[in-house]
Amino acid sequence: MNLTFEKPAMRLLENEHRYLSYLAEEWHPLVLRLEEEQDPHTARVLLGTLREKLERFRIPLKKHMDKEEEHFFPALGGYIGFEQGPLVGIQEEHREIEAYLDHFMHHTEVDPENLTLEEIRAAVRDAGEAFEVLTVNHVKEETVLFPMAEARILPKQMLKLYERMNTMIT
Repeated sequence: MNLTFEKPAMRLLENEHRYLSYLAEEWHPLVLRLEEEQDPHTARVLLGTLREKLERFRIPLKKHMDKEEEHFFPALGGYIGFEQGPLVGIQEEHREIEAYLDHFMHHTEVDPENLTLEEIRAAVRDAGEAFEVLTVNHVKEETVLFPMAEARILPKQMLKLYERMNTMIT
């Protein structure tokens, strides 16, 4: 796996993106299959598997987003501002991802046997939307925010940022 960024703090976040994408590739095919599944029994079984994978996925995702919001965004915001611009949109995407996943979990916490195919598909759309927003979010961070950070954050601050963010998300 090739990493793009030079500064350890940005490489750390980039590496976490790779890991989260790897995990998302474990559950996203279930989303795609459930969108097309015609057999209610199979859909209910797959839904249970999807729910388990998303429960596990949410732990490192939350740790990663918390790390960005508590450490990275404030460091970069000191240079580019907080009220408008890319940080505002990126933080809104974080809220969207959480909301889609929360919505999915809420609508699937009942016994799957009580869900119709249409109810399953409706819930699964939320998981699919979370995947889409997450994918776009990573691209924006890696093409806009990370290069800005490498160019603007002073080396001493970048080192402190790395030291604060160098924690496990698993």
